[in-house]
Amino acid sequence: MNTAQLSIQQYIKAKDGNRPHLLPQAFAPDAILDMVVHTGSISFPPHVEGLGPIGDVLVRRFGQTFENVYTFCLGLPPEPQARAFQCKWLVGMSDKSSGEARVGCGLYEWQFSPESGLVERLTITIEHMKTLPATDLHCIMKWVSHLDYPWCSSQALVNNVPDIDTLEEVIQYVTSNTPTCTSQV
Repeated sequence: MNTAQLSIQQYIKAKDGNRPHLLPQAFAPDAILDMVVHTGSISFPPHVEGLGPIGDVLVRRFGQTFENVYTFCLGLPPEPQARAFQCKWLVGMSDKSSGEARVGCGLYEWQFSPESGLVERLTITIEHMKTLPATDLHCIMKWVSHLDYPWCSSQALVNNVPDIDTLEEVIQYVTSNTPTCTSQV
């Protein structure tokens, strides 16, 4: 049986590494994905059902556009038998065609099967997705590649953040007083 933490980590490995074969180790076959996008700089379908379509949206199509992907869950992992878990996230990546850097943040809301520990439902809220020039890619990759992966404290994240004005809203969001994670068993 999976744990909530392992399911989340397998999802991140699948998405960040463009490895759709890992998704059955993260999601139940009839899982549901809801996307809430508060920015115009990236788009996703608002509702997806089933492991295959989720893999198409979160891994295959995503991997056609982006590379050098680092996704971080902010805070501590969930309890092993968690039924629900919520955490802020941050992603750093690059656009394959333009070479531009992207840094985004938002909220993950997970629901897990009590029997299998697999994800039954995931809501991803994208609060900010900043596009930076390709000239900033090196400093963004240097920053994110030195963070604890995939579980990172918001404090560690901001300790070495590049001094780029475009990142201000992202950093404000991930360090705001709202809890970085909550778990329900």
